[in-house]
Formats: sequence, C-alpha cells, structure tokens
Amino acid sequence: MITRIVRMSFIPEKKDDFLEIFHGAKNQIRAMEGCQYLSLHRDYHHINVYYTLSEWDSQEALDQYRHSELFKTTWKATKKCFHEKAQAYSLKQEVELN
Repeated sequence: MITRIVRMSFIPEKKDDFLEIFHGAKNQIRAMEGCQYLSLHRDYHHINVYYTLSEWDSQEALDQYRHSELFKTTWKATKKCFHEKAQAYSLKQEVELN
C-alpha cells in the first residue's frame, strides 16, 4: 500500500477553479483500479494551500493513474492555478498501531 500526499499552493483567485476541477474528477479518481482512498484537505494556517491524500494498492496502480488521460487532463488544468510548484510524497507504512 502506498500513501500519496500532494501539497499544492494556489493563486488566491484560482482556488475556486481548482476546487471545481477536483470535485469534477474525484469520483473518477476514486474509481481508478488500485485507488483505495482519496481526500482533499486545506492547510489550517494557509487558506490557499491544499493537500490531496490518496492510498494505492501498489506503485504500479499509482503509475497507471499518473499515465492515464484522466490524470493528464486534470493535472494540466490544475497546474494553471498554481502559485508555486506542487510537492508530492509517496509513503510506505512501516508500523501499524492498533
């Protein structure tokens, strides 16, 4: 399982454009093979900074999504809203606490 976190900072006037893009694509992303979870979070202290949190069965499943037409179209539109370059992190859980 891979947890993917993407930090995105938006031009204030473009934040609503991004939210429209995300809400238009979220169900299709969630339906991608290997996607187990997807959520959107806003930074508590910076109102134009958002994070996506997603969980994928494998690196291969994440790569299939990242090479899909859905990703290419969505990412191209999202990048037009950026204030700065996005930062992405792929995490592998080492210890599970119950």
